[in-house]
Amino acid sequence: MSQDTKYTEDNIRSLDWKEHIRLRPGMYIGKLGDGSSADDGIYILLKETIDNCIDEFVMGAGKTIEIRIKDGLVKVRDFGRGIPLGKVVDVVSKMNTGGKYDSRAFKKSVGLNGVGTKAVNALSSFFEVQSSRDNKIKTAEFSQGNLLKEEGPNESSQRKGTKVSFRPDEAIFKNYKYRNEYVERMLKNYVYLNPGLTIDFNGVKFYSENGLKDLLEDNNNTEDFLYPVIHLKGDDIEIAITHSKTQYSEEYHSFVNGQNTTQGGTHQTAYREALVKTIREHYGKNYDPSDIRKSVISAIAIKVMEPIFESQTKTKLGSTDMGGKLPTVRSYINDFVGKYLDNYLHKNPDTREAIQRKIVQAERERKELSGIRKLAKDRAKKANLHNKKLRDCRIHLGDTKKDRNLESTLFITEGDSASGSITKSRDVNTQAVFSLKGKPLNSYGLSKKIVYENEEFNLLQAALNIEESIEDLRYNNIVIATDADVDGMHIRLLLITFFLQFFPELIKENHLYILQTPLFRVRNKKETIYCYSDEERRNAIQKLTGKPEITRFKGLGEISPDEFVHFIGEDIRLEPVMLDKAMSIEELLSFYMGKNTPNRQKFIIENLKVEIDLVEEDQ
Repeated sequence: MSQDTKYTEDNIRSLDWKEHIRLRPGMYIGKLGDGSSADDGIYILLKETIDNCIDEFVMGAGKTIEIRIKDGLVKVRDFGRGIPLGKVVDVVSKMNTGGKYDSRAFKKSVGLNGVGTKAVNALSSFFEVQSSRDNKIKTAEFSQGNLLKEEGPNESSQRKGTKVSFRPDEAIFKNYKYRNEYVERMLKNYVYLNPGLTIDFNGVKFYSENGLKDLLEDNNNTEDFLYPVIHLKGDDIEIAITHSKTQYSEEYHSFVNGQNTTQGGTHQTAYREALVKTIREHYGKNYDPSDIRKSVISAIAIKVMEPIFESQTKTKLGSTDMGGKLPTVRSYINDFVGKYLDNYLHKNPDTREAIQRKIVQAERERKELSGIRKLAKDRAKKANLHNKKLRDCRIHLGDTKKDRNLESTLFITEGDSASGSITKSRDVNTQAVFSLKGKPLNSYGLSKKIVYENEEFNLLQAALNIEESIEDLRYNNIVIATDADVDGMHIRLLLITFFLQFFPELIKENHLYILQTPLFRVRNKKETIYCYSDEERRNAIQKLTGKPEITRFKGLGEISPDEFVHFIGEDIRLEPVMLDKAMSIEELLSFYMGKNTPNRQKFIIENLKVEIDLVEEDQ
């Protein structure tokens, strides 16, 4: 630092609550994003608003929540008690203000303890809160956290409750778009965890009678279940569990006080331990933990007094205690699983025998693969050291000390030119690159053995660190970055097939994306416009004066690193890979990758969509 630099009272600045939230939004809502990822900020804003409605339902006030989203404007209405009219402005604009500090009213709430709604307010260009109670109504309108006007209390005949309307600020959430798939998944989780609650989203109603049992059955093909879902409930805990006939790895859905803890935490770790301990004791055999948990599909929800999370967005539980005079999270879950799962297996011999057969089968397969695994690990280490297929980043998903871990990304590219462009233009802190060598193998119908025997698959698995469990996943976002030609589309589908065949939960949990890169560059001397479709190209030509220069990008390798930085930076466009619930994974793979060429060709001709990308195996 220069000796001439002055450090005086003028250098000290105090930010008010809204300035601090807008300056450091990541501290409050995690990453920003444009809505292409389920954990992008716009969904956190929605969640924080809904959480307050859920707290009302939990307290026995209001059985219906109405949600409307249109053109970026969000409206959330509950029929709870309504915010006390004298505090309507304070609870959405004053930090450390809210009913959740009063444990008599909210013992096991899911909201952000008086912070959530303030964050929504500060990060919205338009925010309005309306409270109806005691035959009166009070309304307050804000913009970027600044109070514009307030009305009332006035006489009203409206039903009691609270209505919040907001529009995320486009200065912060650029080109954002709410995806119904992500919103609906969030809402379904709310009703699974709150039987008796109805959520009306744009006229579609969500309701659950059987809680986590419904969750497993709605999210999977029940024909793939090895046995009927085991559903166990206690005062502050609920568990649903089954095994898949075909899935290789473990799959967990975990919740704390209604919050979907996508990164697990102490409760999920304790549950996995309890499952192993109970099974070993029930069968009287010291089975390997990986054999017991292989192919498990399960969900766990617990309620904790004043939970401690490892991030503001509450995706990972850090609490070790249940709260008050209750035991630790670990002992509580161990005792519950040990008693109730053991009792269930004694009363249901068919399920008991099915689980044991599955464990024995897993043990046999593991031993058959043990030698191959060791050789594969050695090859992976050698390849990473000498061939540099993986150009790693500095911050991974598991580095909880960093705020940007949710942005950790692995780009899977084809060829040296494409990987070279991305490598030179990437953010070395959060973006890694894995370079493919030619087209991957079509893995449809093959066993897990091929993952270790095939060099590309083995190295990719090692790079992602997903051999044992996707809990160890090193990158939050896996992005397939291939050319938009026939070969690129083919590679794209082969990679998706690999993940569907061996690691479907990566897709189910929204970790897999397709990188969208421009097809055209339209420019004159003053301006350059990148176009992702023919329509955008035509609009750009009309916008730019004169005769603009038009370049058609044939492949990623043709885009210079100086240009590529625009497409993988703040303005990155990602298309999430999602499963169609109408088709099982087996049906999906059989249709697209099986020996049914005429049916597939007919489907493509009838649909005529570029995004289908399914001309692959006929080549």
